[in-house]
Amino acid sequence: MRPLVVLLLAASAAAAAEPVFPYGAVYFRKSNPPEADWARDHQTAAQVGMNTFRHWFMWSAMEAAPGRYDWRDYDRMMDLAAENGIWVVIAELITAAPEWAFDDYPHARYVASDGTVTQSGISPSSATGGFPGLCLDNEDVRALAEKFLTALVERYRGHPAILGYDLWNENTYAGGSPERMNCYCEATQAKFREWLRKKYGSLEALGRAWHRYSYARWENVHPPRNFTGYPESLDWLEFRIDDAFRLFRWRVELFRRLDPENKITAHGVAGTLESLPNATHHEWRSAAEVDTWGLTWVASRKGAEPWKQFHAVDLARAGARGKPFWHAEAQAGPLWMQPQVIWRPREDGRITEPEDVRLWNLVSCAAGAKGILYPRWRPLLDGPLFGAFGAFGMDGSVTPRAEMAGAVARWANAHPDVWKSNPVRGDLGIVFAEESQLFNYVQQGSTAHYAQSARGAYQAFFDSNIQADWVRVDDINEYSAAYLPYPVMLKPETARKLIAYVEQGGRLISEGLPAYFGEGGKVGATQPNYGLDRLFGARESYVEFTPDLLEELTLTVRKAAIHGRYFLQEYEPAGGTAAGVYANGRTAAVEHRAGKGKTLLIGTFPGAGYFRRPTAEAKAFFSGLLEWAGVEQRVRVNDPEVKARLHEGAGGTYLWVVNTTRQAREAMVTLATPWEDGKDLRNAAQVSVRGREVRARLGERDAAVIRLTGAGR
Repeated sequence: MRPLVVLLLAASAAAAAEPVFPYGAVYFRKSNPPEADWARDHQTAAQVGMNTFRHWFMWSAMEAAPGRYDWRDYDRMMDLAAENGIWVVIAELITAAPEWAFDDYPHARYVASDGTVTQSGISPSSATGGFPGLCLDNEDVRALAEKFLTALVERYRGHPAILGYDLWNENTYAGGSPERMNCYCEATQAKFREWLRKKYGSLEALGRAWHRYSYARWENVHPPRNFTGYPESLDWLEFRIDDAFRLFRWRVELFRRLDPENKITAHGVAGTLESLPNATHHEWRSAAEVDTWGLTWVASRKGAEPWKQFHAVDLARAGARGKPFWHAEAQAGPLWMQPQVIWRPREDGRITEPEDVRLWNLVSCAAGAKGILYPRWRPLLDGPLFGAFGAFGMDGSVTPRAEMAGAVARWANAHPDVWKSNPVRGDLGIVFAEESQLFNYVQQGSTAHYAQSARGAYQAFFDSNIQADWVRVDDINEYSAAYLPYPVMLKPETARKLIAYVEQGGRLISEGLPAYFGEGGKVGATQPNYGLDRLFGARESYVEFTPDLLEELTLTVRKAAIHGRYFLQEYEPAGGTAAGVYANGRTAAVEHRAGKGKTLLIGTFPGAGYFRRPTAEAKAFFSGLLEWAGVEQRVRVNDPEVKARLHEGAGGTYLWVVNTTRQAREAMVTLATPWEDGKDLRNAAQVSVRGREVRARLGERDAAVIRLTGAGR
């Protein structure tokens, strides 16, 4: 570190406090923006209201030759930030290895399942070489990366602009598809064998589990090249996840040891429901390692339907488990010619308007985000992602979108008490059982069945303004009611936790075929498996795996006509009571009381059915599940296109009411608890509070943030 520069800048930064609400963008990616604009851009950002930049500190752009570092551009970024009162998050990117390292350490190049060896490539997100890096299972390369990271931290840890470090960009391991999955290099194979030794204890036990009976020594064990063997494939996926998090923990521990003062952050892509097997996305495991968690969510890539962004931010909040989290990469500009947007309408996030920026910001905040950054401050000028995401113009000029972003930033930082409160616990939990998703991937090469079942259930509750939280099985006891989507494979310990949950008083709604496949993907002789037949008071009488024929599957459950998909399971009540039928008159659902709780088992996947066909009757069915569970909905809204969330905490009680439409709306919100008064902190809109009823007028693509006072007694 350069002591003289630090001393000179410390005076200007000494009076600055950590931002109330971090708001800004990723600014520097080496090739962009042009150096001539750096000073002006920092001044513009500060004037608009931005207070935080994240920069990509890419290994390939900094260690020009072994042990020779080029800090010049990065020193300038840090100094300009300090001069302009902007905080910096240093994003380490050892996923961009130096060009010389690819040649000096050829054994550490990623090797895919089909034998493909990965060479250094240019990143579309920075137009910089060295991606996707080298395989860190090779200890010599990991030591090389550690040397670089140590030099990085030692240079900048005392800089007055530093806020913290982002240690895993989008928490993505260099995975791929079942046909081409990394990494099969010798070092990774050795790590895999170590992992298997710990799990199975002996080569003989491994051979029995994998149905491979002629291993003579551990060196005969290799990762599977396809997914025809369920036990070995599931082990391989679980190892890859554990290995990715082992390397994440190594980085976290290194940075905490070198700099115990500054924040450790990371962000994912809210991909836990679909890309855990191939990309190792896992909200809970990731957030557990850091001080501040976050997510990338770009509306134009996903679709602008409000439930989609809410479900993603809710997923990040669930993983954070009470820690602060940021919308670490939010959209503020067009995504021009990418394949995700072709043929979609302009209004579906393609041509970003200032009001879109405002709405996307406020949705994230309503769901609990404590900071917002954009993937770009201004767009890239080259590469396939040129022009994308940034609020500012290609020349760094202030656009109407940037003015809107600045307005939100200034408002957020002017209301510190708002961010001391958090969304209340949801009306029920949607259970994340990771083995079900892994098995879906192994069995069918895709996680679509799992993801659509889980997301469809969320969407169905969301459409009635029911706050459904994502919850791991380990935390299910925090909710009096829980919904279990696509539980086709469960481990014995998961089944035991579900049984204990219900016996202790929980209300469990389960989709069909629970634990049909057990440990290692083996089918249970009794269905439902692992004692779940007794929990649900039902036995399978017929099962059908014909997803191509069941897209129009209909059934009636609790007098509501709903759709299922993929598979179906028919039942004979065995202590329970029939609660639904298929069109053929056979039992499709069973209710049962077990211990202090009760269950509702539905023999197909209503979540996936709703994802494909969100009908009014199915919406009523899902909302009726709260009544079945004896749960009072906390917040109701008279307009289905207006969404409301309640926040409580040290900062007070706030009702966030979000208008997702392009017209002004009058909304009435009904709360479970009466209040005496309320004040809108967003637009000073007129608010009427009468007991449990709160009325507010909302501008288009805007929100009211109502501080409630005088709780009724």
